[in-house]
Amino acid sequence: MKCHFKITLYLLLFYTISCAQFPGAAGTAGSTAIFKDSSIFVAWGNTCSVQRGFQNIADTTVGFTSTGDSSLAIGHADGIQIVSLGDGGSAIMGFETPITNGTGFDFAVFENGFIDEFLELAFVEVSSDGINFFRFKATSNTQTDVQVGPFDYNADATLMNNLAGKYRAMYGTPFELDEMIGIPDLNVDSISYIKVIDVVGSINPTYATYDQNNNMINEHYPTPYPQGGFDLDAIGVIHNSLNSIKEITIAQLKVYPNPASDKLYFNQNQQLPASIEIIDLSGQIIIRLSDFNSPQIDLSSIKNGMYLCKINMRDGSFKTQKLMIKK
Repeated sequence: MKCHFKITLYLLLFYTISCAQFPGAAGTAGSTAIFKDSSIFVAWGNTCSVQRGFQNIADTTVGFTSTGDSSLAIGHADGIQIVSLGDGGSAIMGFETPITNGTGFDFAVFENGFIDEFLELAFVEVSSDGINFFRFKATSNTQTDVQVGPFDYNADATLMNNLAGKYRAMYGTPFELDEMIGIPDLNVDSISYIKVIDVVGSINPTYATYDQNNNMINEHYPTPYPQGGFDLDAIGVIHNSLNSIKEITIAQLKVYPNPASDKLYFNQNQQLPASIEIIDLSGQIIIRLSDFNSPQIDLSSIKNGMYLCKINMRDGSFKTQKLMIKK
């Protein structure tokens, strides 16, 4: 019995290590988690409609979730005021100005997980017309041999991709519309609605939900409480049609290389920017350069990881792009 138990643990450990391939928890090297107060957010969802799910899809007599209401998902993320979707429940967020496909991430979804090891997940779909919705291809490499229980604190963000909620409260999971280019009936430069759909984390095939590879998504289950399922906090917009129009004026201004190590350069054959900022994903400005005696930025003091490079022009327009620093 002991030998069998050890072999099982070994196989689970080997599976976890071999499948860890995506960005990790907020604050770790290479994480794509974006802090709620980051300056890259230009707008927030301003309408929300909710279809509640059951507290426990396997026991519908318990009833539906009831914590929060749709108004609490509108506006700026705060990690506190949320609407609980329940098993398989969903919310559709609307935006005053359509989201567009800019350089790098385009929007981020916020949940209220209280630690990195307790994560409630959701699929994300986008729509240009509010009728036809298209899902980001989600991946879950979490093992499916043992059910993750409601109080098991063992979630691992490196095993998940394109699933909202993979980061703890205050940190948004970002999505990039480049991945949706070419889908008929979807205009990636005019996304007016985003649907967030709770993942039912059961590994019972009767109730399970599946990723793009037809793997069951093993997540905290059951959570038979009024606040069960995915808790939608907010959706922050990084690119919309207002700032994308301005971005055209600086489309030719490039920063390179990417990934970068000790130096970052920008071409000077265009109008000089007012400033260039290197921002970490918590929203802190690490470097701000406004004196352009040389077309380069010294990165020697910055640690490895994912950052955002924001180019601010003198007319108020700006451009934001992902920047990987790898030494």
